[in-house]
Amino acid sequence: MNRFVCIHGHFYQPPRENPWLEEIEIQDSAHPYHDWNERITAECYAPNAAARILGDERRIADIVNNYSRMSFNFGPTLLSWMERRSPDVYAAVLEADRESRKNFGGHGSALAQVYNHIIMPLATARDKRTQVVWGIRDFEHRFGRKPEGMWLAETAVDIATLEALAAEGFAFTILAPHQALRVRREGSDAWVDVSGARIDTRKPYFCRLPSGRSIALFFYNGPVSREIAFGNLLADGASFARRLAAGFTDTTDPQLVHIATDGETYGHHHKYGDMALAYCFHLLLTENIARPTVYGEFLELSPPRDEVEIAENTAWSCAHGIERWRSDCGCETGCDPRLHQRWRAPLREAVDMLAERLGPHFENAASGLLRDPWAARDDYISVILDRSDDGRARFLERHAARRLDAENKVRVLKLLEMQRNALLQFTSCGWFFDDVAGLETVQILMYAARAIQLAAETDGPDLEADFIRILERAAGNRPGLKSAAVVYRKLVKPAVVDMARVGAHYAVSTLFREYGETDRLYCYRVRKRALDRLENGKNRMAVGRARLVSDITGETLDFNFAALHRGDLDLQAGARACENGEAYETMSRELAASFREGDAAETMRLMDKHFGTHGLSLHHLFRDEQRRVVGGMFGALDEDLSAEFRKIHDEHAALLAATAEMGIPVSGALSAVMSFMHNRAVERLLKADVLDLGRLEEEAAKVREGCFKLDTVRAAFILSRRLEGHMETLLKKPGDADVLEKAVADLEAGRILGIELPLWKAQNLYFYAGKKSRPESSRCDLFNRLGDLLGVKAD
Repeated sequence: MNRFVCIHGHFYQPPRENPWLEEIEIQDSAHPYHDWNERITAECYAPNAAARILGDERRIADIVNNYSRMSFNFGPTLLSWMERRSPDVYAAVLEADRESRKNFGGHGSALAQVYNHIIMPLATARDKRTQVVWGIRDFEHRFGRKPEGMWLAETAVDIATLEALAAEGFAFTILAPHQALRVRREGSDAWVDVSGARIDTRKPYFCRLPSGRSIALFFYNGPVSREIAFGNLLADGASFARRLAAGFTDTTDPQLVHIATDGETYGHHHKYGDMALAYCFHLLLTENIARPTVYGEFLELSPPRDEVEIAENTAWSCAHGIERWRSDCGCETGCDPRLHQRWRAPLREAVDMLAERLGPHFENAASGLLRDPWAARDDYISVILDRSDDGRARFLERHAARRLDAENKVRVLKLLEMQRNALLQFTSCGWFFDDVAGLETVQILMYAARAIQLAAETDGPDLEADFIRILERAAGNRPGLKSAAVVYRKLVKPAVVDMARVGAHYAVSTLFREYGETDRLYCYRVRKRALDRLENGKNRMAVGRARLVSDITGETLDFNFAALHRGDLDLQAGARACENGEAYETMSRELAASFREGDAAETMRLMDKHFGTHGLSLHHLFRDEQRRVVGGMFGALDEDLSAEFRKIHDEHAALLAATAEMGIPVSGALSAVMSFMHNRAVERLLKADVLDLGRLEEEAAKVREGCFKLDTVRAAFILSRRLEGHMETLLKKPGDADVLEKAVADLEAGRILGIELPLWKAQNLYFYAGKKSRPESSRCDLFNRLGDLLGVKAD
């Protein structure tokens, strides 16, 4: 077999963590999911770890891990999130690389990536090195081996970038066909112009570098890659396989037909793209069309003989080189042609200025504390990967110029975090999209704000005024957000957090949740020193003392606090740094006495006395906790409204019944009331221990007859979680008739309500339950019926 196919997926999301909390806060645009990482994991990353192959009657005949058959890279920052928040998918990705090494002659599917997806030709030599070193170290930490190839963000390339890869021992990278300038065949001195994507993509090339090193380059098949990303090729796995096969020629030499797209193409951008990919691989193998491979294996089988020169300062998603990340070149997403991108150049100027001025401060401030500050920055990835006290201690032991006290340890870590955020602010997605107020651009401005804050906290220059001055020239598109400076002030500055703000969050949230003696608050550890909870009628008060420790910098804060809630949004609180236990005892005693006596004026006076102001409120809660607390308040209001609506319904039951019988739809406010009531009734039925399908049928009929609006998103969410719970039990007890009946009832409920349930996880669990153990014959019919409803082949 001389025909090989390699399908590469670039799986990546921009880092979305709040730089002060190191967690992603809720993103409403990703509804019904918490955030975009969670949503795209559900739509793409998880399905590709367990992709379906359909058999007879379009029922699932097999489930495969696509990652083990393709070439892929995952962004390190995405894998970091996945390790914490989706460990099963994370484990499947790592296992796929191990499995692929068995299939591809010891060469794994996974490639490394420049760490946080910066445009390498626009980076300094020092930043290029750190991005490559961090990408390698992150890869080795996760995959347990050295990477052979590295993915460049947006395939943006210049000779200096290739030198940075070759210096670290990389064998190859992947580029777009238009990034090849000319080639020279083996044994020839004549160069052949291949610009304009005219290069033969079926073989690798070597690029000779000024240092004397060289690196292999693969140029992917552009037309097929575009058809996959932007066309309809993923509608059918068989067509996909035939299209790849059409790329071969009649020759006895080894040929590689290979494509590269965003990995999110397979499931997120194209629904069921994961299944098309799985079936494509299935046909390639079963019909002996071509042998799937990965770049490392093909490079060993067919080393490059022809030399190539690249078109420098080019990328796969910009027709103007790399201008998309520094000018208004005309490249945009096409979502709204009225939007301009004149903001891109000033934004680039602002972050460049910030990085240039942070560099000398870092070097000067760290020089007496670290033996080699820049070498320490390159090795700081070890701390990013292990935020434990021991991890930080080992790092400081390697790099400290002398024995450091606690204050200087914190100072060193703040300086290195300043540099980490200075790198994160260059993440390419900040320029890729169309509006300066978009999520991705706001995110890189948050990294800039964090770097500015850390510079100030380490006695560095105050750079914010100069930064904002440049942002004033970055014109925006939205009313009320006329420039990047306005975006910075309105959307970024309110998110800035220090230890005192974290203490304020803890103070307010103690009224609404239980904390342990030691607990976690995002990237902080909190140790409760004292806490008194008081109640007086509907009023509640919490008075306490705690210590915060940052997992990121090791910084600590001891503080006293008090919080008073008198219902709804009437909340006052205060927090103040204080190491004096005696001061806490005085404060606690005085506030408790006034609260128990119901003397509101005296309580407020005492809070002023002990905290200066008591201006903390629900606004000082971080976004997810705000939603949880306010949601609880709405829950009580919801119950009150439900009772009132039921009263209205009962008073006019005869009229409503008559109009329904005559087919006259209810409209206006009454329609909203009825929709609310029926949705509440449906939700209660779906949350019951045992589904009452008869009553659910009645409610569904009432909704249809009254033309009311059913909240199908909410119903599907509740029902799918219910079904998944039953399927997890079934995996442990495949023959349990009670569980089988409950799972069948869940699916019947979806049919009754006319909603399409997300069945991916339930189907997986059924499939693996059947592989694990077949139920005895008396229950086999029920098991098979469940398989019919799930669309999974039972045997």
